[in-house]
Formats: sequence, structure tokens, C-alpha cells
Amino acid sequence: MLHNNFWQDIHQPIYVLAPMEDVTDTVFREIVIDTASPQTLNVVYTEFCSTDGLCHPVGQKKVIHRLQINPSERLLLKEKGVKIVAQIWGTRPEKFSQATRFISNEFDFDGIDINMGCPVKKIVKQGGCSALINNPQLAKELILATKENTHLPVSVKTRTGISFHQTEEWLTNVLECQPAAVILHCRTQSDQSERPADWNQMSIAIARRNKMASNIPIIGNGDIFTMQQAKTFIELTGADGVMFGRGIFQNPWLFNSENMEHSPEEKLNLLLKHTFLFVDTWKSAKNFSILKRFFKVYTRNFENAAKLNSELMKAESLTVVRLLIDHFLEANPTLNHIDT
Repeated sequence: MLHNNFWQDIHQPIYVLAPMEDVTDTVFREIVIDTASPQTLNVVYTEFCSTDGLCHPVGQKKVIHRLQINPSERLLLKEKGVKIVAQIWGTRPEKFSQATRFISNEFDFDGIDINMGCPVKKIVKQGGCSALINNPQLAKELILATKENTHLPVSVKTRTGISFHQTEEWLTNVLECQPAAVILHCRTQSDQSERPADWNQMSIAIARRNKMASNIPIIGNGDIFTMQQAKTFIELTGADGVMFGRGIFQNPWLFNSENMEHSPEEKLNLLLKHTFLFVDTWKSAKNFSILKRFFKVYTRNFENAAKLNSELMKAESLTVVRLLIDHFLEANPTLNHIDT
């Protein structure tokens, strides 16, 4: 049923922005895409969306915002040649079939990804996401149910194991289903994000893929914060690309090939743009406090940044954010960059 697998068409290495809960909504994706250089950022993801929620007449209203794509983001996706993937999670094949048909018919995504990697306890208790590593038969059924109900390429994002690395065995199970791509976080479920990622697991995954005579792209994730680290990771492991998660919180220009230091004014103007887009998009549908996790992204590495961030954390409106930034720039006409 697959019409086109864009994962095979992207010139490697492939660079991807990770799906992150309450982070990678249409607003933040637009900010990141806008700062990226053409061909440097290849794929972005939605937040993960429950298949059970999408298939429920009441629940759908609570989760549908996760699949929203603003017109302004859509224009940037086309302009920059960036693909967008809807990520789903759940435990029931029939819900995956139904949710996949809904997404494929009602939205304009380039692909669908199955979350088999999230280690959050409340999700794992339901048997979803990384818990599927211990249920390989169900995992296969979910992949096949998704593939059978869409013309879009279906990828899988996962981890290397539960409490220990099962990379070769688990990846074999996933690759046998012929997904369009695999994104492998080089940690186990129990590692969460606390223990260092084991990049050697990517080498094991690539070797297993090659032994199976497969050409499925495998993208690596885990403790990769800069483009230089990404290049090192690819050279050491043979990965076909890198997915960046927490690195974007250190540098919103992560996908900009110019690799230059941006001025405090540029950072704060981007913060203002983000805040305006958030308020304009969500209005009262989302709590303004969600924005506060982003403020530190823009208030880094310049004089008095911590003080400004502390003041911004008390703000409850776009107006207050704008006033705080205006007053800060007036009181600090010459701001110096601070290396950290």
C-alpha cells in the first residue's frame, strides 16, 4: 500500500527533531524550522498521540491538537523541504488501524511513526511504548496494522531493551516487519535519560541490519547535543542519521549550518516570536505556563540571563513578557556573551 518512502529519498545523513511531550507542537516546530538551514533539518515529529484517544468520540477532542499543523508551519515545511511525521502510541491493533486511517485521510502528513520507546511509567504500565519491547508479537501486530491502513511510510522509534540491552534480538523483530525507518535511542527503558547513552548499541544495530541484507535507514538518538557530536556519532557507528532531542534546548539554531553565536537581542526576539505564536495559536486552549519551559532556551549564555529568566517565569501573558524583555534591553544596552 506504500506509495512513497521519503526516508529512502533523503540524502544522508538524515537529521531529525525528536517528538517531545508539550514541546514539539506546531508552534515550536515552526520556530525550529524557521531557524534551520535548507537541507540541514530533514524531518520533524508531532507530539505522541494516543490511538485510543483518537478513536474515542470524547477523547479525540482532548488529543487532536497534537496533530495540528498551522498554515505558517506548512509553508515553512514546503519552503525548507522538511518532512513531518505524526507519532502514535497504544496497545490495540484495531485502534491502530482506525487511528491510522483517520490520520491518513484527514491530515496531510508525510509519514506515521509508532512510539515504542517512551519510558514514562504511566505509559509503560498500560503496556505501551517501550513496554512493547517485552511483547514482540504485539509490537509486530501494531506495525503491520499501521502499514496495512495507510499509504504513508511507517517508521518505529524505540530503545535497546527494558533493563538490559536486547538490541540485536529486538531490532531483528522490528526489521522483520519492514518499517520505513527505525529510530533507535541508545538507552534501555530503565536508563530513562539518566544513564549515559551507549553508542555501541547503534553499531550493533547497523551490523544486524546489514546482516539481514536490509536497506532500512536507522537513525540514532541519545546524548547527541551538537552537529559536531552528530558527525562523530555517525562516523563511529555507521548510523544513517541522528535525531536530536534535548540538544534543541541548548540551541534553537541547532539546525543552522552557519554555526554562529547569536546575540542576546536575537535570542530574545526569537523568544518573543515564540510567545506570540503560542498565544495566537492556542489562545486559552493551552495554559500559558507551558511556555515557561522554553524561556531558558533563549535566556542562555549572556550577562544577567539568569535574572531575566527568573522574572520571565513569573509572567502570565504576552504583554508582560514583552515588557520584561524591553526593560531588560534598555537596562543592559551592551550585553556580552558568556561561554558555558
